[in-house]
Amino acid sequence: MDLISEGNTTGLWALFVSAFVSSTLLPGGSEALLYGLARAGHHEPWVLLMIASTGNTLGGMTSWLVGRVIAWRFPSHRMLASPRYQRALHRVRRWGTPALIFSWLPFVGDPLCVVAGWLRTSLLATVFFIALGKVLRYSAVLYVA
Repeated sequence: MDLISEGNTTGLWALFVSAFVSSTLLPGGSEALLYGLARAGHHEPWVLLMIASTGNTLGGMTSWLVGRVIAWRFPSHRMLASPRYQRALHRVRRWGTPALIFSWLPFVGDPLCVVAGWLRTSLLATVFFIALGKVLRYSAVLYVA
């Protein structure tokens, strides 16, 4: 089945799922799929941007929710003792929710979202900054396409 063919919504669903999975601890290739769909020209770029950004933002919010659960269930600092989470903790404590603009970065983004949840950052501010970072990243991909 061709994911990129005209009139095929399967490609859009695949983009959403790929973007969601890419924003969790699992690897994904949403940028490559977005690029391919954009180059095929069968969908408006704003639709592709909206779908990819929404999926990726929801994935980031899932990581944030995991952090909230960790904070509720395991409030000890020992849960976030790994160096990766310590760096993320330092960044979020220093910069606050605006640090979540960088939640799209590989290896950095997931810990930022988890730590933000663990620190119980504001839901609205968290969604805003995560979404802003995701929209900027996918806009760059569409610009290149």
